[in-house]
This record gives sequence, C-alpha cells and structure tokens, in this order.
Amino acid sequence: MYGKVIKPILDKVMALILIVAFSIPMVLIFISVKMSSKGPAVFKQKRFGKDTTQFVLYKFRTMTYEAPILANREFDNLNTYLTPLGKILRESSLDELPQLFNILLGHMSFIGPRPLAETDKTVIDLRQKSGADRVLPGITGLAQVNGRNQISDENKAELDSQYADSVSFVLDMQIIILTLTKVFRKEGIYKER
Repeated sequence: MYGKVIKPILDKVMALILIVAFSIPMVLIFISVKMSSKGPAVFKQKRFGKDTTQFVLYKFRTMTYEAPILANREFDNLNTYLTPLGKILRESSLDELPQLFNILLGHMSFIGPRPLAETDKTVIDLRQKSGADRVLPGITGLAQVNGRNQISDENKAELDSQYADSVSFVLDMQIIILTLTKVFRKEGIYKER
C-alpha cells in the first residue's frame, strides 16, 4: 500500500512544499547559470522512467553549452566541461532542484532508481530484465547511497532491483538519511579513474 498509494501522494505534497520553500534560491540559481555561461539555464534531457517509458528530466545546467552528450563515465576529464558554477551546483546537488517539478508531474519520486538516458543502455536493459523499472525513478536511490558513480552498471541494476522488490517507508527514510550524509561529504559525485 505504501509504494502504490501513500508514497505518490507524499512525493507530490513534499515536492510542492519544497518548490515553494526553495523558490527564491531556484530563481537565483536560474539567473546565475544564465548569466555566467552560454546556453539555457535548465538542462532538459529525455530519460527512461517507470516501465522504461521516456519523459523529459529537468536539471540546472552544469556543463558548458558545447559539451558532448555522453554518460559521465565516458568523459576523459569531466571537469574540463563543467562551468565554475556548475561544479558547485553538482557538488552540492543543487543542480537537482528542478526535478521537484518532475515529481510534481508524476514522472519521478524522491526515492527510486535514477532516471537514465539512452547513453546508459546497459543499465536500462538490466533493469528491464530484473523488473527494477516497475517503480518510478528517483532523485536518489539505493545505488546512489551505495557508490553512486563509483559502482559498475551491474551493481547499479542489482541495487535498483533490490529497491523495487522492497519499497517501504523505513527503507526510504534510510536512503534519505544516507543521501544527506553523502551530499554533505560530497562522496561519489565523480567516477574515479
């Protein structure tokens, strides 16, 4: 009952509260991104969500407008494509704030497997096989608090499957606490080479 009924309602209510609470910081970030580098302030990209259906994900743009469209792990040196403000936004996870609108629209949840782009085909396929795509994607999830960009595609898909099999309020609270700890410590943001 929690995963199908209570969680979607809690997600939308919390998203609305946070949009109101963070409206001024979001406007300031929007203006700062727009003024500090060429290109739109909000990055939009098609991602795969529940049942592997596509939706448009919103984030504050952190990379230069000329950056190639690659998965983070495919960059030789991701830092060369990050804007100075973008680096701060990524390290603080403030670039994720526009995803509150994705939650409000019902495309995402706070907790779930990360929504993936076409560049992450391996994980998308593994999620389909394991059934991990039967839940809404989230801003954070079990894979994010267990290594984020430091773990293999297979490990990500396995953790996503574990989450889909055991969605609960207690697990979501544990993931939120671990996420806040990881963000505070700036752990797992960039893939180590």
